[in-house]
Amino acid sequence: MIKKEANKKGSLWPAPRVLVSCRGLNGEDNALAVAYCGNCSYAPPMVMVGIVPTRYSYKMIKESGCFVVNIAEKDYQEVFDYLGRVSKRDADKLKDKNVRIENGKVVNAPILADCPVNIECTVVDSIVTGSHEMFVGKVEYVHANENLLNEDGSIDFSKIQVI
Repeated sequence: MIKKEANKKGSLWPAPRVLVSCRGLNGEDNALAVAYCGNCSYAPPMVMVGIVPTRYSYKMIKESGCFVVNIAEKDYQEVFDYLGRVSKRDADKLKDKNVRIENGKVVNAPILADCPVNIECTVVDSIVTGSHEMFVGKVEYVHANENLLNEDGSIDFSKIQVI
């Protein structure tokens, strides 16, 4: 098989596409679709999310020092697309799509209640990697639908139809 150079952008795939929710210091809630996300440590558990600095949520996360990673299922695709396409600068996205939110248990950020997994994180570091700033978040609490949990409390991701 002959190999040719491929497009460098987004060359590592599949990768999780998630919704990141946050709360500003003024109490304002928001969520956005994020394509750059992944685990980056297991001791302690940490994840990272990449946010473009021009995004409305960027300043909210930078100032509050926390965020929630919400894993959405395919039946949430329309909401996912809307939250990724529309800016909070232009619309009250969560209200427009009747997104059910609940307060996090540990961090001061909302969880998206209709997502089967929500990962509350406290920002411990960040690095600018070019187009994105990668926020490293220490996992503080993980919410998961009980039908997804194995006996040891781990999540069976094969039961989730991720976007």
